[in-house]
Amino acid sequence: MQPTTATAPPAPARPPGPAARRIRALDALRGFALCGILLVNIPQITAMAFGPRPGELHPIRAFLDLAVHERFFPIFSFLFGISFALFLDGAARRSDRPRLLLARRLIALGLLGAAHQLLHPGEALTPYAIFGLLVLLPATWLPTPLVLAAGAGLTLASVTLASGGLVTIPGLFLLGLAAARLGVPRALEQRTGTLVAVLAVAAPAAAAALWWQYATDPADAHATRIAAAAGLLAAVAYAVTLLLLLRTPLGTALSAVLEPLGRMALTNYLTATLLVVAAAPLLDLRHSLHWGTAMVLALVILTLQTLFSRWWLARFRYGPAEWCLRTVTWWERVPNRR
Repeated sequence: MQPTTATAPPAPARPPGPAARRIRALDALRGFALCGILLVNIPQITAMAFGPRPGELHPIRAFLDLAVHERFFPIFSFLFGISFALFLDGAARRSDRPRLLLARRLIALGLLGAAHQLLHPGEALTPYAIFGLLVLLPATWLPTPLVLAAGAGLTLASVTLASGGLVTIPGLFLLGLAAARLGVPRALEQRTGTLVAVLAVAAPAAAAALWWQYATDPADAHATRIAAAAGLLAAVAYAVTLLLLLRTPLGTALSAVLEPLGRMALTNYLTATLLVVAAAPLLDLRHSLHWGTAMVLALVILTLQTLFSRWWLARFRYGPAEWCLRTVTWWERVPNRR
């Protein structure tokens, strides 16, 4: 007579141990995107004036519209899709319910974003969480070719049928998810020739789109769509240029600044808002035309955050906000101190 064997309960999720080898180029690219996003967020948080007269832009505001606005947000959104896929892969190795962990992570991010909205209306965390739950999570059950096609289609539609902005998030999320599945992030170090070829196409296209945006009357019905298209093309050119620069003698200096910012992107994104809100009344930024002061403030904040991030990461594996998000995701205390 055989002894009765009890059915073992499903194994609980194991919290992450030492992280897999990080893709340093992605950290640097994320830090780079964070720099550009801050330049846009300071005027948004402080509701700065566009120009001395209606319909006239301050020169710095005009520069930001042509060189910064809509250029860095797409990079960050694409990287979010990649990070989502990488986290899913890691969670699947430690848990039999990885999508539950991702859903918990996105809900926590959404709640954090809702609190952040009180200081920064129009912030990105809440829509990231919503689109993550509605688009990214279901897409994990779809085959990669379909995810890639849907991402390309949604991204194209976001600039041809809409006017860019938040509506570009779903498509860029899916493109990032597909890129991670296709092994693009891990292959970056060996694909210098491919990056050069992409830049050879993207740079002229971005320059032409920039000129089209500059020559278009802001009152034109298609102006916002042209600006959104120019922003996407510029985002590709910016990202590829940085990835190539990381392979040059400048790469060490760029990595030293951008990687810590990128590894603690969530912490730095949130603390930047706190610093801007605190500094705005002291610098008289609200509803002002002190655009030069705003840019200096951005430089000061990024310098402080770079120094703090380097100091923190020498002692801990994750930034404070990143650690809290991981702890909520795994629903137990995640080791952090090195």
